[in-house]
Amino acid sequence: MKRLGVLAIAAALLALVGCASPQPEVSLAPIVLPSASPDSSIGLDLKPFYEQKVDWKSCGKRILCTHVSVPTDWAYPAAGSLSLAVAYRAADIAKPLGSVIFNPGGPGASGYDWILNSVDYLGTSTLRANFNIVGFDPRGVGMSEPKVKCFDAKQTDYMLYGDNGFPLGSPQDLKSTRELLGQFASACSKNTGPAMAHLDTVSAAKDIDVLRAVMGDAKLNYLGFSYGSLLGETYAALFPNKIKHMVLDGVIDPTVPDSVQSVTQLKGFDSALRNYLADCLSTSDCPFTGTVSQALAKIKTFLRALETKPLPTKDGRELTVGAANTGLIMPLYSQDYWPQLSQAFAEAFDGDGTTFIGLADSYNDRGANGQYTTNLMEANIAISCLDARQPSDESSMATQNSWMVAASPTLGRYWQFGALTCDAWPYPVVAHPKDYSAKGSAPILVVGTTGDPATPYSQAVSVANKVLRNGHLVTYNGEGHTAYGRSNECVASAVDNYFIKSVVPGSDPDC
Repeated sequence: MKRLGVLAIAAALLALVGCASPQPEVSLAPIVLPSASPDSSIGLDLKPFYEQKVDWKSCGKRILCTHVSVPTDWAYPAAGSLSLAVAYRAADIAKPLGSVIFNPGGPGASGYDWILNSVDYLGTSTLRANFNIVGFDPRGVGMSEPKVKCFDAKQTDYMLYGDNGFPLGSPQDLKSTRELLGQFASACSKNTGPAMAHLDTVSAAKDIDVLRAVMGDAKLNYLGFSYGSLLGETYAALFPNKIKHMVLDGVIDPTVPDSVQSVTQLKGFDSALRNYLADCLSTSDCPFTGTVSQALAKIKTFLRALETKPLPTKDGRELTVGAANTGLIMPLYSQDYWPQLSQAFAEAFDGDGTTFIGLADSYNDRGANGQYTTNLMEANIAISCLDARQPSDESSMATQNSWMVAASPTLGRYWQFGALTCDAWPYPVVAHPKDYSAKGSAPILVVGTTGDPATPYSQAVSVANKVLRNGHLVTYNGEGHTAYGRSNECVASAVDNYFIKSVVPGSDPDC
């Protein structure tokens, strides 16, 4: 009954980067403003971007903000420019080791906001003491141009939480979904403008090279989480000789087709759901009883019932099956959220969908006032649809759907028809690198979590051992999405020693 919406997009959203406590006050060195140096290797058409002088302004404690210009279309740099919002938190020491440019994921998450609001929880205090930490909003995201804007809040609510009244997967449901997503694509194009054709990951990776130059670094130090790993891999493919240090955490394998990525990610969430249930069933207050298989059967029955009978919530909205799936996925990103998932199930089994819809709101960046606090969802789709898309003809979708249901009998029913998300996108897919091996690069650290639901561990293994010529795996044995800054001292030491001392683990530390 619920049309699909946008649960299974190309890449995972980053739920949580760091959990470390802020450090006590210490005497800090004066801030030295970075500036770009002349570079004879840059062509004349790109010199205005690489050698631009920017106006840094204070926007927080030891935080400076600015806007940096990049070409709208990298194939024609003189045709126009976009403005990117950039912020950095100055290192504690008088002579920083350089700047670490980071991306928190998405695509569509704001690195600029991370610096302003959460930088003390990013990575470790050791990293922050020695490096300037740079966050930016990639093109199309947040405060950068062109900000992707599509539906208003009411229309977005219907797309993410609504119900079209048709049986799931029926011809009427698919027709309605195609029409809605076509309206969404048209609204994005109308409200964002023609620069929306240039929001792809390859263009964003080239933007990073401009940021590197603006920060005064001859070579790049980079930290990418989740989708940020794909952005880093793309940079490495384009500029392998410009890397000094690169850490990829929560890794996407860029050589895997989009249709396979969706199935792989679904398997990751199915595994995380099983791990959650096994943990829950070992406690006395779990809303499930019996075995994991019996608990999965109860969830399957619960979701099927929601298809025809949504649950009421305390704010007057209804919990549809689409919103319930979003609310279920969100706490699987981190074991810290598992108690909230148990609360959501306990309430829902008593007929109250309030906690589930609250979890969905958190995932969708929907505020209590009904407004969306970021454009993450819109930017996510705009970027993803330029990077790759799946065939949306009936036969191809039938094959893809069968893979989904086989990958997760519990969740797969609600991850079908993901190809419709980009079906009506008005701009073509942008060419990406044919070779991601980054031949000639410095060593690249690849951090993988064995229980990562969004970017399964197998992808980290593949990228470190097969895709990259100079990749080095750091395994974290645990649950959750990403590891550096939120796992253990073993991972923290491996990454910090790499950034600060250029020490590459001789073998996987198997943390």
